[in-house]
Amino acid sequence: MPRSVDLVFPRRERVEDRRKDAGQRKLLDEYFDHGTLLAVSRLVTQGLFDVLDHPISSGKEGGVFRASKGAELRAVKIYRISNTMFRRLPAYAVEELRREASARNYGGLIFAWTRREHTILGRLDEAGVRAPKPYGHYRNVLVMEFIGDQNGAAPRLKDVPVDDPAGLYEELVREFGRMIRVAKLVHADLSPYNTLYHDGRVVIIDVAQSIRSDHPDARRLLERDILNFSRYLGRLGYPIEPAEFLSAIGGDQVGPPAEGA
Repeated sequence: MPRSVDLVFPRRERVEDRRKDAGQRKLLDEYFDHGTLLAVSRLVTQGLFDVLDHPISSGKEGGVFRASKGAELRAVKIYRISNTMFRRLPAYAVEELRREASARNYGGLIFAWTRREHTILGRLDEAGVRAPKPYGHYRNVLVMEFIGDQNGAAPRLKDVPVDDPAGLYEELVREFGRMIRVAKLVHADLSPYNTLYHDGRVVIIDVAQSIRSDHPDARRLLERDILNFSRYLGRLGYPIEPAEFLSAIGGDQVGPPAEGA
């Protein structure tokens, strides 16, 4: 079996390009501690992918890498083991994670967060919502569908020139509506920054903070999500009232049931 480091970046690339090697070594130091390398090795052994190709995006919480499985491309999301991301999470999300791990056990919380994202992606897939299909996870590493092609990853919606904002609105209504009515989930942090656009369709990503549609905070968070997109569509020259958008996706079904219902 290859060494863990060779599962991250193929040796021939490291020999052929010294500058690339330096950048890859920096990534190894930044993301791939011993435990993460073991997690990557285990997922490779399970057949979820063969090798990590290169990074797609990087942030304070972690990074996403393109991976190969034969001729197929996949995405691998790796969360950093630190307390940084939990400082930005809402109280409801942290409270749910603490049911699975101690607040001081950042590793355990990260593993629970990774598992949570995998589960939610599965629910969205079953509901027919366009989001990356989950393939598996272990510790702080999540393997999912790669959204893009051989030329690169799909762009964020905010970076795409939109010729048909009315058509985009209808697409958003369909996807957000399925998420609410079928998956019974509210994203809770949705914007054109964490929505991709690929082959004429929107793709919802970064779903770990999603909550049940009957959660006490669900209506407030959904209204915030819809306001983000109403403003975005307005900038595209397609003004839509948030209340109209909310009604179109089934927002009246969101929130705790009325007493006596």
